[in-house]
Amino acid sequence: MHKAHPQVGVGAILLRGRYVLLGLRKSKHGQGVWGFPGGHLEYGESPEECFAREVLEEIGISIDLKNIEKGPYTNDIFKESEKHYITLFLISRTVLGDPLVKEEEKCEQWKWFLWEDMPKNLFLPIVNLKKSGYTPYI
Repeated sequence: MHKAHPQVGVGAILLRGRYVLLGLRKSKHGQGVWGFPGGHLEYGESPEECFAREVLEEIGISIDLKNIEKGPYTNDIFKESEKHYITLFLISRTVLGDPLVKEEEKCEQWKWFLWEDMPKNLFLPIVNLKKSGYTPYI
């Protein structure tokens, strides 16, 4: 059986000092796990534009494109749902304001965690990111 081609996802790593923002996912894709804000890269959109759009849509905070750094990527295969993503991670260290739950059907809550003390139930791209040894503090 022919599988669909991989899709491109963008993960927004939002930092405040040593804290990172995670949301408890409610949608079918990753339900019950913690993930970064983010979503699908749209046609004609840069990863930085996707980052800023998704952060504004999901948590109501505007991020200036000049405050976004390129980060690593992961190759994520969700066997149960037969989905395959390349996830591009980008980082902003200048997050002002409090995150709001703007898409209640997709996210239960937003919470700041120490990078070193994230919950165990993480969205697969973050699991793969952590396995790679990546840290935003090098």
